[in-house]
Amino acid sequence: MPEVTFTGPAGRIEGRFQPSKQRGAPIAIVLHPHPQFGGTMNNKIVYDLFYAFVQRGFSALRFNFRGVGRSQGAFDHGAGELSDAASALDWVQAVTPEAKSCWIAGVSFGAWIGMQLLMRRPEIEGFISVAPPANRFDFSFLAPCPSSGLIVHGDADRVAPLKDVETLVSKLKTQKGIVIEQSVISGANHFFDNKTDELIASCSAYLDKRLGLNEIDAA
Repeated sequence: MPEVTFTGPAGRIEGRFQPSKQRGAPIAIVLHPHPQFGGTMNNKIVYDLFYAFVQRGFSALRFNFRGVGRSQGAFDHGAGELSDAASALDWVQAVTPEAKSCWIAGVSFGAWIGMQLLMRRPEIEGFISVAPPANRFDFSFLAPCPSSGLIVHGDADRVAPLKDVETLVSKLKTQKGIVIEQSVISGANHFFDNKTDELIASCSAYLDKRLGLNEIDAA
């Protein structure tokens, strides 16, 4: 898996990029949890989500937000990190110009950033938001949410409690023209300790359904 660096608004950004062998393959970008609480692109959930996309033929990128690892700059409370994510999408699109579609996935803080990017980039056609911290960050910008996606979280999450995430999901489900799916992992906390396999299985099943892979298997 090639190590890559590209230029972001605050300087060099460090990432890992796995290009697909297929021309025109879709793009996936995976965003990591909060930088000030140990979040990096090597977070296990980020790593496993990255490979879930790779295994389905995506050209996938994960990267460190500014100030994390070898990425230059300093934490910017979300605004700068959103610019980093936009630069990451620009970079992947530049190196895979034949890509026909794009997905965004994010974990916790990364889910918040990913949903903001979704609002700004109409080419993003699907998303996976893992443990979105709906109680800590404002998600009201999702009006309307432009793409269908999956929100997955644990019912034992004390950082982003179930009731707050369900309020967000209920609001999004009232919107027309998109389908928001929800997966609740029983017994999972915010970090999915001992529940990562169940989380990735749920995300993978959703991807397979959206990509039509289930129909192929059943044929």
